[in-house]
Amino acid sequence: MSHTQSAFRRWMCRLIVLFIVFMAYIIVADRYAPLTTESRVYGYVVQLAPEVSGPIIDVAINNNQHVEKGQLLFRINNSKYSIAVNKANVALQQAYEQQTSLYAQVEAAIANTASSNANYNNAAAEYKRISKLAKKHLVSVSMQDSAYAKYQAARSTLHAAKQQTLAIKAQLGTGVGDSSLVMAAKNNLAQATLDLSHTNIYAPNTGVITNLQLEVGAMATANQPMLTFISSDSLWVAADFREKATTLISKTSAAYVTYDALPGQVFNFTVASRDFGVASAQQTASGQLTSVEVSNRWVRDAQRIRVNLASEQAIPSQLFVGSRATVVLYPTNNVWWQTLASLQIKLAGLLHYIY
Repeated sequence: MSHTQSAFRRWMCRLIVLFIVFMAYIIVADRYAPLTTESRVYGYVVQLAPEVSGPIIDVAINNNQHVEKGQLLFRINNSKYSIAVNKANVALQQAYEQQTSLYAQVEAAIANTASSNANYNNAAAEYKRISKLAKKHLVSVSMQDSAYAKYQAARSTLHAAKQQTLAIKAQLGTGVGDSSLVMAAKNNLAQATLDLSHTNIYAPNTGVITNLQLEVGAMATANQPMLTFISSDSLWVAADFREKATTLISKTSAAYVTYDALPGQVFNFTVASRDFGVASAQQTASGQLTSVEVSNRWVRDAQRIRVNLASEQAIPSQLFVGSRATVVLYPTNNVWWQTLASLQIKLAGLLHYIY
């Protein structure tokens, strides 16, 4: 055997050994220090919709503009809502006037009740006297019947007066300003005032307005999305790992992250949570039989599960919702795997300079 052939065989043996070692490392590392490139920056994307309708008279922001919480975004013509507030104020004033009238009616009803009570007492006494005389045959039966009829009428009148007093008091409620008329008017005024305040739309949080397609003169429709808002305080990183790679995740697990947009830079994260399911396993009650998944592949695709990451540092401003990242998990209580994970993520960060 020539020297060249011997050298070739040695190199082949070394390559085979290196390949075996590399494959063994990948298999073991996929459980103790798993790496994935299926990772993105996520955030809460909010579709802002006005709560009232009307033509837009002012757009106070530009596309992809950073806004602070409470900053004005756009305004809707508030003419009809201002009129509605004025009408509600007038209705409230009328309700107070009607309430004052009801108090006067209560006083009149009380006086009427007192008068009816006096008539009732007089009719009752008269009927009692005539009844005694009728028993001695000193008055006619018709006179007794007439006295009894007056007594019954007085009692009915007194009862009606008392009920009328109660009915008016019920409308007034338990105190001044608690009448049903005033409370209804106050509610209408509060609704009109709220509608007027909704003609100005403000940023719900600190974030960015993106994909702006709003112009002055456009018609805003209540509860129809008009703007896309991304909260800059809600950005986080989520990575999709093969399910076997997440079985050893615990409270001691942490992550190294490198972004495609920031090659060579490595960021520290902690594992916040792992999703408890995937959409492919979700079932809906439809009254039909189970749909069985059929696959002819000998080795099926591995199921992936999402792992959500958190960091005390804010997501770099160069990134956006959808930015790609590479993530490697490691146990913080194992220096060996932490070191290997650090080497993996640094290599991935360097490769981001190329692709």
